[in-house]
Amino acid sequence: MKYAVGVDLGGTTTKMGIFTEEGKVITKWEIKTRKNDGGIYILPDIAASVNKALEKQKIDKAQVTGIGMGVPGAIKPDGSVHSCVNLGWGKVMVKEEMEKLTSLIVHPANDANIAALGEMWQGGGKGCENAVMVTLGTGVGGGIIVDGKIVSGTYGFGGEIGHMKMNFEEKEVCGCGKTGCLEQYASATGVARMAKRMLHTYEKPTVLRNTDRVTAKDVFDAAKAGDELGLKVVEDVCRILALSLSYVGCVCDPEAFIIGGGVSKAGSILTDTVGRYYKDFVFGDLKKARFVLATLGNDAGIYGGARLALSV
Repeated sequence: MKYAVGVDLGGTTTKMGIFTEEGKVITKWEIKTRKNDGGIYILPDIAASVNKALEKQKIDKAQVTGIGMGVPGAIKPDGSVHSCVNLGWGKVMVKEEMEKLTSLIVHPANDANIAALGEMWQGGGKGCENAVMVTLGTGVGGGIIVDGKIVSGTYGFGGEIGHMKMNFEEKEVCGCGKTGCLEQYASATGVARMAKRMLHTYEKPTVLRNTDRVTAKDVFDAAKAGDELGLKVVEDVCRILALSLSYVGCVCDPEAFIIGGGVSKAGSILTDTVGRYYKDFVFGDLKKARFVLATLGNDAGIYGGARLALSV
């Protein structure tokens, strides 16, 4: 029997799991991510926790193919990260240090890419070899899988679709320092921002005008209830998202787009509307791409980590 360890390193907690090569979870757990003192305790804490869990499960390290590890930053080809602001890290040799601490082969990758791999393996994209995952949360993240492998690129920025420029007229600045990024329209904060903008010039009655603090959920709930402004915001958001994904589709021709993150809780109104616009923007067999919801939730990263360790 072969096993793999999946690790999803987050700014608050680090999730971990031990998996069989068929994708069955043997055990999963999480620990607090200690970010004090420049994050120097993070990797030793993870390594100690993994070592302890393997010992507890009576799994010999010779049976473990390795550790796949999602990191919230761009991973360089040598397995290092040069900056993870929300971890307090500057340059950290993730692969090298973790291998010393665990005596296992370690495969670090960007956390969004790892989540995409997990969803493709055992989640919404199960059965696909080519898929794109889009996470719509506070920001917009992405992960691209081609022929079963993560596309991370030269500097680890492959899949950063949230910062594709979608509007040359935008004046407000994105968190990345640019303007007009996809993230400014399709993230949870972006959906709310678009609704607030439209409320300034929208003169008809709308339930969104009676909401103290408009959220993306409010917008989608209003649209589902037939509110005209809610429907307009959803159409605009989905059109922009579909246009960006049509560019991605023309490059990597995926079988499926997997939509995750908090905004994905809107359900079929999101996937159906994005899919409808997408078909208008692409040609030929690109129209066959499916739009599905992510199903693994917060476990996508550990599944993806295990898959990475098993497939390298």
